[in-house]
Amino acid sequence: MSNLEIQPAELDCRSGATDPAQDSGRPAVEVLTARDVPLGGPRAMTVRRTLPQRRRSLIGAWCFADHYGPDDVSATGGMDVPPHPHTGLQTVSWLFSGAIEHRDTMGNHAVVRPGELNLMTAGHGIAHTEVSTPDTTLLHGVQLWIALPAAAADTTRDFAHHVPAVIEREGVAVRVFLGELLGERSPVQTFTPLMGAEITMTPGAEIDLPVSPSFEHGILVDAGRIRLVDVAAEPLERTELGYVGVGATHLRVRNDAEEDARLVILGGTPLDEEIIMWWNFVGRSHDDIVRYRQEWTDHSDRFGQVEGYQGEVQHLPAPALPTTHLRPRRNPPGRA
Repeated sequence: MSNLEIQPAELDCRSGATDPAQDSGRPAVEVLTARDVPLGGPRAMTVRRTLPQRRRSLIGAWCFADHYGPDDVSATGGMDVPPHPHTGLQTVSWLFSGAIEHRDTMGNHAVVRPGELNLMTAGHGIAHTEVSTPDTTLLHGVQLWIALPAAAADTTRDFAHHVPAVIEREGVAVRVFLGELLGERSPVQTFTPLMGAEITMTPGAEIDLPVSPSFEHGILVDAGRIRLVDVAAEPLERTELGYVGVGATHLRVRNDAEEDARLVILGGTPLDEEIIMWWNFVGRSHDDIVRYRQEWTDHSDRFGQVEGYQGEVQHLPAPALPTTHLRPRRNPPGRA
């Protein structure tokens, strides 16, 4: 997905490793609230953005999290994002309802549906489009970005589609779309240690998740009221993201609501690198971003051309650059 903000924020990001002394397996929780971001014009679909924000820019290498829907496409027109660029990241599309058609400059044409993963590696540069399918009535899901480490930031373009198996426990279903959890490993390549999974839970259901103490984690609630058991914190409500720093060995998750719950759990080792995010680009310096924007404006071979998109706009214009250089904005040190 493109970040369609007219004036996208400049972010100088660094993952914040929290206190490794959390060796008891009992994490502390920081609650991040989302902000609403309209994508497009008057009939825009609104997304709820929890990453990045001033309080926390990254969770592992996860650098962007948009949560949207259920969106009635008859009222908003659904998703229709013209050809737009990316560099230095991977995009993750994960749906709860509806379907999205993907096209990119590699010639890939794929449809992602609920319970399926589309992962696109931008690396050196790629362009793509995302359009909700004509048979979609409700569009609902998450769009996530992963920052590539410096050693892989210029890697070649790639695209992967994966349908994870369902792990069933009493009242709980888990789909591991990236990394490993509960003994299930996704075959999809990432460039830093990561984990991503969808978990659905019936009312009152509980599950104990063994997790890596080298990971920091985020729990994004789509439905229900999620409590991290044994932690002195209020339950996480819908649209909230609970951050847990490194050191936790288990996360005991319970649905305290009287209705079914759904959450997305994200994890990864802290990315011990500074990155700069602006619009749809991830780079290492302000000059990187200036160069990427100019190359996109000039129709450079870095991004190529998407074929088959039927919309009027065949090359999404880049926003104007800010007049100042980026200011550092890092995750807070210490315990979450």
